[in-house]
Amino acid sequence: MTTVGVLALQGAFARHFDALQRCGVDALEVRTASQLDVVDALVLPGGESTTISKLLVSNELGDPLADRLDQGMPVFGTCAGMILLASDVLDGRSDQRNFGAIDLAVRRNAYGRQVDSFEADLDIDGIAGGPYRAPGVERVGSAVEVLASVDDRPVLCSQGSVLVSSFHPELTEDDRLHQRFLTLFLDLAA
Repeated sequence: MTTVGVLALQGAFARHFDALQRCGVDALEVRTASQLDVVDALVLPGGESTTISKLLVSNELGDPLADRLDQGMPVFGTCAGMILLASDVLDGRSDQRNFGAIDLAVRRNAYGRQVDSFEADLDIDGIAGGPYRAPGVERVGSAVEVLASVDDRPVLCSQGSVLVSSFHPELTEDDRLHQRFLTLFLDLAA
């Protein structure tokens, strides 16, 4: 059986865990390198990207995660997870780690602080619209597919086995993006 991990260091990891379980997969909260070793795919949740970056170091997960991403492990990053997976973080801290798993330049607070976030209906290829909270992407690489935008700014993108959203699908009861990740990258049907 396929096991999908959820990085459980900080942020909305419990909501992703619940969504994956509703999708019928074996989910595992990942806090150690040995837990990371046994998962087939990983979700990097929303939260505070600089805090998650520091916790990756203190939990000795940064290098093992980089290795798994280099090996092509499927990954779904939301908000802070997208920031961690991007190739460029335009307003990050100098000690903040990002993995370059998807060719995007992101701005951490493109729409202002979290309290300035908004909800918008998105048209996502293959998924009916719904309200999602969204921060911003500044540059998209040529190999990146933009799956949804708000005001011409990408908010859902994929490249290879990487899916990222600048918004938080886990904060809704709508599991269609989690199911899409499972279907596209792990060949799991609903």
